[in-house]
Amino acid sequence: MTGPLSGVRIIELAGIGPGPFAAMMLADHGAEVIRIEKDGLLHLPGDPQYRGRRGIKLDLKREVARAAFLKLVATADALIDPYRPGKLEALGLGPGALHAVNPALVIGRVTGWGQHGPMAQRAGHDINYLAISGLLHGMGEAGGRPLPPSNLVADYGAGAMMLAFAMAASLREVAAGTEKGRVIDCAMSEESALLGTFLYSLHNAGLLHDQREAGLLDGGSGLYGTYETADGKWLAVGAMEPQFRARLLDGLGLAGDERFEDTLDDAHWPAQKHVIAETIASRPLQHWLDLFEDVDACVTPVLTKGEAPSHPHNVARWTFYEHEMGPMPAPAPRYGKAPLRPAQDGEGGAALLRELGYDGAAIADILGEAE
Repeated sequence: MTGPLSGVRIIELAGIGPGPFAAMMLADHGAEVIRIEKDGLLHLPGDPQYRGRRGIKLDLKREVARAAFLKLVATADALIDPYRPGKLEALGLGPGALHAVNPALVIGRVTGWGQHGPMAQRAGHDINYLAISGLLHGMGEAGGRPLPPSNLVADYGAGAMMLAFAMAASLREVAAGTEKGRVIDCAMSEESALLGTFLYSLHNAGLLHDQREAGLLDGGSGLYGTYETADGKWLAVGAMEPQFRARLLDGLGLAGDERFEDTLDDAHWPAQKHVIAETIASRPLQHWLDLFEDVDACVTPVLTKGEAPSHPHNVARWTFYEHEMGPMPAPAPRYGKAPLRPAQDGEGGAALLRELGYDGAAIADILGEAE
């Protein structure tokens, strides 16, 4: 189906991490995305994060390329800027220059530390942004070191998704009639902190301590965690509510066990975790999956990336699609029952410049030192 952003044109200045993923999201939901390529960026050939683009290489240090870029900006609705603060301004292409040719342009600037502040010009990665948000400290096993959840939180959950949301919100504002665009300051460090709003609420209420594996939702509670089975596989348990807890304990043969009379007092959690772990470790994974097949006890297998695409629910929902690199997550969320199709690439380069009115000689001049 056609996405709701159909008819929206977005320019993406080439970067890594949150910028490309946000652009992929916007393209999957119908936007036309034009990627201004540059040399020196590493990404996997055929990486679906870069799908749905029209690409063109422009050396923005050259006046003729900057002029073509501004002509393109005049046709766009939004732009993604993944550079460190001040880089676009140094090229003479800061928000003032961009809004001079397109006052309604939405400019999404995504950085690690934000456009200002004492760390604004410092390098960093997902782990660093997550570290100062207060969230990384609570991730990992009790008594161990903090363990980052890959780069899923700051880069993608915070940076990319918050950027895509803010751009869609700003595009809605422009569509409603405002004549001025927005400059979005998307900082992965503070958006990571925002994702932890619920955890900060628990902490402020005295229900979550600054320790690892010590809270209700981080593996501290025996009713919310992962357990190894007899065949070395893993089962995820999330039986927090009374009705789910009762069904879980019944299935495990622990109904009526006095150790579970109080499941909110963390003093009882070690004993509860021990008996659940001991019980689940006594049988292979398939035994538990069969046992809880039709039981609403919040029990699921912990699947590998090789296993997840063939899970019956994922198959029924078209959660993955076949890509040249192998199974890949499909666009989400969906609108109604029909899934969105992955966005397809369009013509870029010379074709794009011809659409802007340039002839062969001008196109050769613009692209001469970039392609």
